Amino acid sequence: MSHTDSGTVRPITIVGNPVLHHPCAPVTEFGDELATLIDDMFASMYAAEGVGLAANQIGVALRVFVYDCNDDDGVQHVGHMVNPVLVEQPADRRQLDDSPEGCLSVPGPHHELARPDYAMVTGVDVKGEPITVEGTGYFARCLQHEFDHLEGRLYIDRLGKRQRKNVLAEMERMQAEKAEKAQAAAVAEAATPASTAAN
Repeated sequence: MSHTDSGTVRPITIVGNPVLHHPCAPVTEFGDELATLIDDMFASMYAAEGVGLAANQIGVALRVFVYDCNDDDGVQHVGHMVNPVLVEQPADRRQLDDSPEGCLSVPGPHHELARPDYAMVTGVDVKGEPITVEGTGYFARCLQHEFDHLEGRLYIDRLGKRQRKNVLAEMERMQAEKAEKAQAAAVAEAATPASTAAN
């Protein structure tokens, strides 16, 4: 089932937006509105070149996330999860992996963050049918990252104070550079003779 053909791309909310910093509400209505939201989330995730997206990242405070993410073995996982619950793993199952992590809502920088390399999430699908998803490696990280979003937590909230501050400063710097480049490109385009732009 391809989600790329339908769905409207919505802007991604950025760190500081209140919707990202509060737990999301459970979904209680399973109908066309939810299906449209999920389609829009897939469209927005693909447009932003992400591997996962939570509903509050497009400003909707509901417990829904979508993903299109490979695990460490290169197996692609595509799906959505409504009202997810992250299943706590026994300590002996917990192997920590401290790979770098990034976030569409903290655009630019990545930072190492230790997370278990296995995750299991239970919930329901768009029709309210029960589903369970398991992931290892990078996909496990994705599942935990998206679940955190629905709890009102960003990955940088799991970092130490100084590390968090550094990531946010790096984000500001990268955003400023991007804005400067865009402005320079706009100026260059404006200076192009109108005749060449008319084609």
